[in-house]
Amino acid sequence: MCLVALAIDASHRFPLVVAANRDEFYARPTARLAWWSPGASAPDILGGRDLEAGGTWLGLTTGGRVALVTNVREPGRNDAAAPSRGEIVPLWLRGDLPTDRFWARIALTGYRGFNLVAADFARGECFWASNRAPHPLRIERGVYGLSNAMLDAPWPKVRALKARVQAALGTAASPQALSSILLDALGDRRVTPDADLPATGIALDLERALSAAFIRTPDQSYGTRSSTVIVTERRRRYLLTHVYERTHSPTSGVALMRQAVLKNWPPRYSDASLAAAAPVSDVEVPAAKKRVRSLLKPERARAHRA
Repeated sequence: MCLVALAIDASHRFPLVVAANRDEFYARPTARLAWWSPGASAPDILGGRDLEAGGTWLGLTTGGRVALVTNVREPGRNDAAAPSRGEIVPLWLRGDLPTDRFWARIALTGYRGFNLVAADFARGECFWASNRAPHPLRIERGVYGLSNAMLDAPWPKVRALKARVQAALGTAASPQALSSILLDALGDRRVTPDADLPATGIALDLERALSAAFIRTPDQSYGTRSSTVIVTERRRRYLLTHVYERTHSPTSGVALMRQAVLKNWPPRYSDASLAAAAPVSDVEVPAAKKRVRSLLKPERARAHRA
C-alpha cells in the first residue's frame, strides 16, 4: 500500500472513505479481495492477501477493526532478514492485544520502516503509527493522506488525492459515483514535474516513475497491483459499507473488479453488536435501525471513560 487518502467523519452522508493503491512487484503472488482466515481463534479478514508472506496491506473485520500499512522509503535501510510488514495488519485485526502492548510490539519487532493506520470503530478510535515516529498519533475527524513518508507529508500525489476526496465528498450522488471518482483518481498516471518531486534519496528517473498515483515501471516489474475504495454511506439511521477492489496486471489493459457490501458496519462504538459478514459481490440490505452518531468517540467521552 503506497498511496492512501482517508476521510473520517468529514461528511455526514459518507462518514468513512478510504482510497488506496497498493504498489508491489508483479512477481509477488497475491490473492484478490475475499474473506479469509488468518488462523485459529482469529476473526476472518476481508481484504487481499500476500501469498508470499501471508499477510495483507489492507483489511477489516466484522468487529469494527480496520488497518492498512505502507512502507517508508528509506534507500540503504532494507534489511532482507526483517519480518514482512504485511503481518502487522492481521496482528491488529486479531483484537487480542491492548492498544499500548500492540504499539510496543510492532515498534520493537524489527520491521523495516512502515506507516500504519489502525482503527477500532467499536471503541470509536483511530490511530496513525510509524516505527520512524516517536509515538502514535490519534486521528480525529478530517481528511488525511499517506504515501511512503509520514502522515500528511505534502507529496504532490498525496495532496492531489486528498483534494479529490474532499471535493467528491460534497458532490457525489451515490456510493457508486463516489467510488468511480476515486478509482479514477487512483488511476492518475501523471508524473510530477522535477521541481516538485520529493527528495527521498533514490535516482531521479525512479523518483519520477514513483511520483504518479498509478505506477508502472518501464520494465513492467513493479507497479500498482490493486486499487481499493471503501465507502460507508448513511441511509437515514443505517450504515452500509461498500468495498471495491480493482486489480491490475502489467500487460493487460483490462482491470478486474471485486466488491463486497457490509450492513451496519462499522459498528457503533457504544454497541457491542457486530456487523454481518457479506459475501464478496453480494449486496446486503440493513435489517435493524440504529441511532446514528459519529464514527470517532468525541474527546470529552474518551476523557470521561479514562
